[in-house]
Amino acid sequence: MSESSRPIGVAVLGMGNVGTEVVRILLEKAADLQARVGAPLVLRGVAVRDTARVRDGVDPSLLTDDPQALVARDDVDMVVELIGGIDPARALIKSALESGKSVVTANKALIAEHSGELASAAEASRVDLYFEAAVAGAIPVIRPLTQSLAGDSVNRVAGIVNGTTNFILSEMAETGAGYAKVLAEAGRLGYAEADPTADVEGYDAASKAAILASIAFHSRVTAADVYREGITKITAKDIEAAKKFDCTVKLLAICERIQTDEGEKISARVYPALVPLEHPLATVSGAFNAVAVEAENAGRLMFYGQGAGGAPTASAVMGDLVMAARNRVYHGRGPLESTYASLPVASIDEVPTRYYVSMKVADRAGVLQQVAGEFSKRDVSIAAVRQEGAGDNARLIVVTHRASDRAQSETVAALEKMDSVLKVSSVLRLEGTDD
Repeated sequence: MSESSRPIGVAVLGMGNVGTEVVRILLEKAADLQARVGAPLVLRGVAVRDTARVRDGVDPSLLTDDPQALVARDDVDMVVELIGGIDPARALIKSALESGKSVVTANKALIAEHSGELASAAEASRVDLYFEAAVAGAIPVIRPLTQSLAGDSVNRVAGIVNGTTNFILSEMAETGAGYAKVLAEAGRLGYAEADPTADVEGYDAASKAAILASIAFHSRVTAADVYREGITKITAKDIEAAKKFDCTVKLLAICERIQTDEGEKISARVYPALVPLEHPLATVSGAFNAVAVEAENAGRLMFYGQGAGGAPTASAVMGDLVMAARNRVYHGRGPLESTYASLPVASIDEVPTRYYVSMKVADRAGVLQQVAGEFSKRDVSIAAVRQEGAGDNARLIVVTHRASDRAQSETVAALEKMDSVLKVSSVLRLEGTDD
């Protein structure tokens, strides 16, 4: 049998929503996949927790509850890891790579924390490690960064990379409902997990931001390097106030090159921010994702689509699987990990940002002047002020021009100590403006 027609054995680890779709595609589209790869893709086995459970269209003999034994089989050439989490996924992937098997994974948490270790294992064995599905589901963003823009310099990657939080914020904006009510609805509709912490506290987005920053700026960035805030403190009043400034609120993952007193650094951060309604990201609603890439020569590129779900994510997995299988047939290699720039990661204090500050204030003369004075002391310029209510309901909203996050946060801390400021109700950043 010629090399070009020798079957490529595939092992799938995990058969949840994504794994089920991957297995279905492998079985139903076998002829198409063979034509694209240059050899048959043969499903050798699927690792699951419960082998007694009936899986529609899947031969029970393919099921195993021993993923390590499946990975070690001689007739397995490629491993698709879809079980998630750090362990045992890390050990399984590393074992596969060290034994000369290419790996495709959708495991964002693992890639964000251990990409260096796994990339080294792949390089040592001269096999591929692909993870397009780890960021933004079906949206192709990893491959454009590693291949299409390989000859360009990426300056910024920013976007909405978590469907659960985008659904919640979109619903709050459309219905006027509070966070808790919309979160419950998201859970009922299947957009939020029983424990939504990873999504609503920004951990999921932070892992994706780490991956994007690492690739875009040729430097190793982990999830721990990413500044993170979630959406749990966003209120209906924040959403309503944003509308008065012609903005909406989105949870953004932002990765960019910035200049500091110590030279060029990487900023990687995740937080809810006001976004002007005319900005492309403001129109991304529901559980959809979008990523904007700004490159020196290509300019701004926008990637939009379904960021989660079994079939959309399986599409990204299968794209990687076909590429890796084709490389195996024709003795090629995918892009290697690139960390030559080794740029340091800036602290949030060093990042230039704009602030939106909402505070409950005493209803008396001179308060605005006192508040403005605190901003002025730290060279934070005020762009807009809105006064609302009176008496016990007097409220002051300030939007600043760009200044270091340290100066902005120190100003907020000073405001909280003022007698005339009864409460700082909300602090959000403003993104998507030139100022």
